[in-house]
Amino acid sequence: MDKIASKDGTLLACQHTGLGSPLVLVHGTGGSSARWTPILPALEEHFSLYALDRRGRGGSGDAPDYALEREFEDVASVVNSIAAPVNLLGHSFGGLCALEAALLTPRLRKLILYEPPIPIEGVQVYPEAVIDRLDSLLAAGDREEVLATFMREVVRMPPYEFEVFRASPAWPARVAAAHTLPRELRTHERYRFTPERFRGLSTPTLLLLGGDSPFFFKAATEMAASTLPNSRVVVLPGQQHIAMDTAPDLFVREVITFLKEPA
Repeated sequence: MDKIASKDGTLLACQHTGLGSPLVLVHGTGGSSARWTPILPALEEHFSLYALDRRGRGGSGDAPDYALEREFEDVASVVNSIAAPVNLLGHSFGGLCALEAALLTPRLRKLILYEPPIPIEGVQVYPEAVIDRLDSLLAAGDREEVLATFMREVVRMPPYEFEVFRASPAWPARVAAAHTLPRELRTHERYRFTPERFRGLSTPTLLLLGGDSPFFFKAATEMAASTLPNSRVVVLPGQQHIAMDTAPDLFVREVITFLKEPA
């Protein structure tokens, strides 16, 4: 496990495996680097992987005050610590962090974003008072229900997909990180996406979208596609928000195909 200091001094843990060109993996809300376990063996054959534990979970440290900007800096710090052009893959909230980090580092070779939750005016993401309910569940010590409520009501994960998710190797780490959910959702509610800031981002970018994903993920992906000048969308048929778990071969194939193309 590598330890990398972020801009504010927080130590970030990265699981470093594999050989080849560098690929940094950034997980989403409520997760840890363990969320990539189902696809690590396939990716390790092609890439030198750096699977980040985002701050506050896994082997990474934290800071007394939380701000979304620190998450962006964390990803950029990991990328900048690698002595070669870096491929960067971010999922969900981690995709938003990866997108913003792309403005903070000149070291990117390619960028992959899987359903980053870019806020769209008029598109509701959070049900009424859901974050307050998560706080109440956390105060009551029901960490599993915090995670289950988030997945059912915010991510809109269908029952069959939730069962796959709950049976995954990453579930215990997700329960352990349940306390980070409300703070991330609150700071995401305040985040405002400004397309003009990204018009000059020429990094080749793949936008992955589940064919059956909820509308707000589709709207966010369309926004990203219309904003990023060197991007393309690939739809994963029959999938939603966790194709790494529900269709790992399909997910890995799209990732490898894109990253193996000349930049």
